[in-house]
Amino acid sequence: MTTNLDLIRRTLRAVWHPCTQMKQHERLPMVAVSHGSGAWLYDQNGRRYLDAISSWWVNLFGHSNARINAALVSQLQRLEHVILAGFTHEPAVTLSERLSELTGNQLGHCFFASDGSSAVEIALKMSHHYWRNQGRPGKTRFLSLQGGYHGETTGALSVSDVALFRVAYEPLLRPGSRLLSPDARGRQVGESAADVARRCARELERELELHHDEISALIIEPLVQCATGMVMYDPEYLRLARKLCDQYQVHLIADEIAVGFGRTGTFFACEQAGITADLLCLSKGITGGYLPLSVVLSTPGIYEAFYDDDVARGFLHSHSYTGNPLACAAALATLAIFDEDRVIERNRERALSLDRLFEPIASHARVRNFRRTGMIWAFEVEGPEPHFARRFAAAALERELLLRPIGNTVYFMPPYILDDGQCEMLAARSLELVDQVR
Repeated sequence: MTTNLDLIRRTLRAVWHPCTQMKQHERLPMVAVSHGSGAWLYDQNGRRYLDAISSWWVNLFGHSNARINAALVSQLQRLEHVILAGFTHEPAVTLSERLSELTGNQLGHCFFASDGSSAVEIALKMSHHYWRNQGRPGKTRFLSLQGGYHGETTGALSVSDVALFRVAYEPLLRPGSRLLSPDARGRQVGESAADVARRCARELERELELHHDEISALIIEPLVQCATGMVMYDPEYLRLARKLCDQYQVHLIADEIAVGFGRTGTFFACEQAGITADLLCLSKGITGGYLPLSVVLSTPGIYEAFYDDDVARGFLHSHSYTGNPLACAAALATLAIFDEDRVIERNRERALSLDRLFEPIASHARVRNFRRTGMIWAFEVEGPEPHFARRFAAAALERELLLRPIGNTVYFMPPYILDDGQCEMLAARSLELVDQVR
């Protein structure tokens, strides 16, 4: 039988891990996962870990979910893959129809890819190419928010604001403008979160007033900017951004890759502002954490701007696994669970229960800015410790928890299936960590 140590040694000889300084694993052993069941992951030695971050925010309904498993087995017996250029198949069509319905049929014509960065690349290219087809080729710039994250491929990184990545690859990136984030933690004396949103929207208005002729789109993560510290803000910013983008003829791209599929308390985060984006990017939870899949939904007007006899006016993007039937089948099974289990309603009840359990953490002397949006909780732990995140994550594993702080920001983004005992364990052991990791 392969042990943890055996697999780790082989890994270090063979695998280059994502966003990782591999030399750190000389002293920080990685976890060699054997299998998963429900909210638990198990390593090669049989030790278990509660997956409190949904394995990088993708695993909505637990590991080895029986219903998603069954959907994949059924699809395997019919079709595993086929080219989507000149061909079509039932899973891709049905999934496109279901996603469009979830937007109230305001968006549709799904364009499939494999991951979140790819979806962002597609949305940026669609926006640029749309304006070119409209006879406005000068609209080539993109606006984004400070602290935003949209992926690590070249185009996506151009609209992201993660200094570590940008410094390394800056010569490869397109210039753009990053605007003030409506981060509710930036409230001034007497301000509400909505006031912060309005103040930041005024900067957006000034930028659009001066430069709308050269701006193609504004890209934002609705309600929560996840990867740079779970920044949460008021829906008022989305409402004002939608109005300003309409006024100045600029596309609004909603990157719901991390915040879609119920994470913010509604199926799509934009619902809480009562708006629809021009382009909607989805990935992560779309397949319940099973297979790589992403999708961009567009307005009818954007789609129609590409509909022409001239091939050069068509959207020029593809990859080999576009609309993979297995991934689409997993996504359809995931959507079915939302319907059958009344997931959004049950999550609201579960969130209130977790709020009560997290009260000792929220009131802890070392905790700042405890906050929640939907099924995402976050807080900062006071102190200058430069290696806090690494030490906290290691101590969490010792307590059977999978947690990965971002700097000194601790967050919970659990699967939607936690039972009462698991919720109590997460709260109690996280409190121990806040007490002890200094």
